[in-house]
Amino acid sequence: MDTFLWYVELAWDYVQQMLPCALAAGIVFFCVLPLRRRRLAARGLSSPVLREAGLLLFALFVAGLAGLTVFPANFWPSLPVLLRSGPNWQTLRPGAGFYWNITLLDELLDGGAWRMFLMLGNLAMFAPFGFFSALLWRRPRWWKSVLAAFGASVLIEVVQLFVGRSSDINDIILNTLGGAAGYAVFLLLRRLAPRFAARFQCTRMEVPNGRETGDRTAAP
Repeated sequence: MDTFLWYVELAWDYVQQMLPCALAAGIVFFCVLPLRRRRLAARGLSSPVLREAGLLLFALFVAGLAGLTVFPANFWPSLPVLLRSGPNWQTLRPGAGFYWNITLLDELLDGGAWRMFLMLGNLAMFAPFGFFSALLWRRPRWWKSVLAAFGASVLIEVVQLFVGRSSDINDIILNTLGGAAGYAVFLLLRRLAPRFAARFQCTRMEVPNGRETGDRTAAP
């Protein structure tokens, strides 16, 4: 129980670090919403409320993840000090390099509570890439979800090389597996509630005589 509460405390700390960028993403999302709706209408499409909610959640998550991973370590807790004293360019220093040794099995068997938390976190944080990429865009495929998680993970690990953080092949493997897990959750949702899952797709707008212009389809 103590370990679980410790995990919750750590997770909440990470969520707090995600909030600034997530808030900024939410503002941008609503600012560009009218433009997106006009573009969809020009193509004869409309985006249901559920799809917009899904897009918003995904945008908040991606921005929050960026805030958590591509900034120097402890950037957000020390932000008030940085604002008072000015930027500290020493934070933009090379990291410790890329760690190429695959040690997942050793960490799983004898990694302790902290390593287990990191492994679970790396899986969970990238599951939304696999889930939302399948839910919100047309023609979902497992390899698209896996590729989305893999690409995002590689990008983050490369950026971390330049902000004084560690980069690890184990993180990329876990993140990619997280994307696959997210796609599996999508398949489960589509199997159990196909009509609900379909409501996250764009629909054709009605023509003047009241008929729809086509079947449900997704838009980028």
